Amino acid sequence: MFRILPVLSALVIPTLVSAHGYLQQVTIDGTVYMGNDLNVGTPAASIIRLVSTNSPVKGTSNPYLNCGQDAQFASQVGNANPGSQLQLLWVGGTDGSSNWPHNTGPLMHYMALCEGSCSTYNSTNAEWFKISELGLESDGSTWYQDALTSRAPASVTIPSTLAPGQYLLRSEIISLQLAMSEGGAEFYPACVQLNIGGDQTQSPTSSEECTFPGCYTDTEAGILTPNIYNPPVQYTFPGPPVASFASTNSSSSAPSSTSTGSASSSSGTQYATPTPLSSAGAYATISSPSASPTATSTGQCMLRARSTSEDAVKRDSNSKRSHKRRLVRSH
Repeated sequence: MFRILPVLSALVIPTLVSAHGYLQQVTIDGTVYMGNDLNVGTPAASIIRLVSTNSPVKGTSNPYLNCGQDAQFASQVGNANPGSQLQLLWVGGTDGSSNWPHNTGPLMHYMALCEGSCSTYNSTNAEWFKISELGLESDGSTWYQDALTSRAPASVTIPSTLAPGQYLLRSEIISLQLAMSEGGAEFYPACVQLNIGGDQTQSPTSSEECTFPGCYTDTEAGILTPNIYNPPVQYTFPGPPVASFASTNSSSSAPSSTSTGSASSSSGTQYATPTPLSSAGAYATISSPSASPTATSTGQCMLRARSTSEDAVKRDSNSKRSHKRRLVRSH
């Protein structure tokens, strides 16, 4: 028996690791931005905030519900426009060699305006508004998340009337396979740093915003789902509704089966070349060899984060916009 136990451990531990995942790659209007694999010694420049583990965040009061476990600032920002198409590739394991392992639960996307540069913006008190949500397909039993298990990326469109500025895009998967009891839901949030161009003017109302933690409770519908495996499933999305201007002017589409999860892609795909920060400390962007993205082209991005931990920067609460108020949700 004593000789068998080490063998069992060697088999079980890799299985547990591969049963979780992370956001590896983002595409914006055809330009691919690669992220970092987990546990890398020196992360490469990217637009995605790197997390420390592929394990899920547990509990709706967990501070890591914001951008993920130990999320670090990213050193770059990806250019996008109102109406830009984004594809986000979620993978399993720690090096992207495995497919996304879960198939039950919603895909949701939020955005928050950075106060200043997203490269140093502490999102602890960020005011998030929802721009898309995907749950069950039309058959009432298959989740859109299931497509991610075959390496299809999640797709989301930037609202076509969104005001310009630097924003965080928060991509979130909630896995509900253990959510029959309180505290069983598994949250996988990831944050992407974006610079939205254009000359549009719309933004969410304060009643459409909330903070993470704060947007969810452990017992609300969509988080606690005791009947998740008892059809017909009637699923209620957690958190605030999709912002009114986003639900009118943006869209969220089913994961695309045409994209692959590897760094390679079909002809015509652009790969971004990270531009280092200037000596003056200006926020650098990741530029595409082609012209600026258009609202009608399709896209992909890549991820990476900076070595400075987001937790190391304390945000002055007095810098909050006085005209905003946090969404208070009662249950």
